[in-house]
Amino acid sequence: MRFSVYQVSRKGGREKNEDRMGYCYTRDAGLFALADGMGGHPQGEVAAQLALQCIAAMFQRDARPKLKDPLRFLNEGVLAAHHQLLRYATDKSLIDTPRTTLVACVLQGNAAYWAHCGDSRLYLVRGGKLVARTRDHSYSELQQALSQVVPMGERFNRNVLFTCLGSPGKPVVDTAGPLVMQSGDRLLLCSDGLWGTVSDHEIADQLSRLDVAEAVPELVEQALRRGGAKGDNVTVLAVEWERAEDAAESQPDDVHTEALGDEVFASTIQASMRGQDGDQELDEAEIDRSIREINEAIRRSSQKKG
Repeated sequence: MRFSVYQVSRKGGREKNEDRMGYCYTRDAGLFALADGMGGHPQGEVAAQLALQCIAAMFQRDARPKLKDPLRFLNEGVLAAHHQLLRYATDKSLIDTPRTTLVACVLQGNAAYWAHCGDSRLYLVRGGKLVARTRDHSYSELQQALSQVVPMGERFNRNVLFTCLGSPGKPVVDTAGPLVMQSGDRLLLCSDGLWGTVSDHEIADQLSRLDVAEAVPELVEQALRRGGAKGDNVTVLAVEWERAEDAAESQPDDVHTEALGDEVFASTIQASMRGQDGDQELDEAEIDRSIREINEAIRRSSQKKG
């Protein structure tokens, strides 16, 4: 695999930045993820970090050096992160569970696969056009879709979500792929701090015209200016797939994985939560237990349908 990646997170007018992002890769597969801890609930930054840690740990375990089933991995990874948050709240005797959104993308072979829960988004831009964009799990986006079928009344606040990780009910997880990638395709993962003030058209336009290392900082600065003193935090992770051969020379943010060994794993996602009453290490047994619980639930559901 060959790709360029650029990521940045900036604090807006909020008390603290609860967004988290990162990526990890082996020789044949890459995982890119972004989470936005939810305000109104405790420890949003912990929720976002634990979600990334969980799915990254599963990627390290399963990508040897590639995933057998990327879509199944993404679905299980998001649900395992949800279970991890519920266990964290129980272990800490919290009255409410920390909650977060999550969007994650796997690049493997020549294809992209992605999953999301909440309103953190993925954009795919090709040749100046927006090819794909995740649909938020918000009442406003649902209302907008339904308004084309039946008349709708009062508009919902775009920030009101009907699902997220850490909620009492089972989270909704949408998956997509495989989508065959082409040289020069750009993927962008972002928190609502970006798309809340910068339009889809503007995101697609700047991501098409500029290198990701130029487009991302400009988009983030634009969002912060428009958000003003009370604006949201802005977090963006962008990837350019296999830069065209006639493009500029390799950049410092280019990643080439061909020379990596079968067992080599690289990650920008920290393995522990520093400064949180001691290090919060992810337990391999807990991750395995989450997978067993998910598979058992899927098996029971299939039996009922049968």
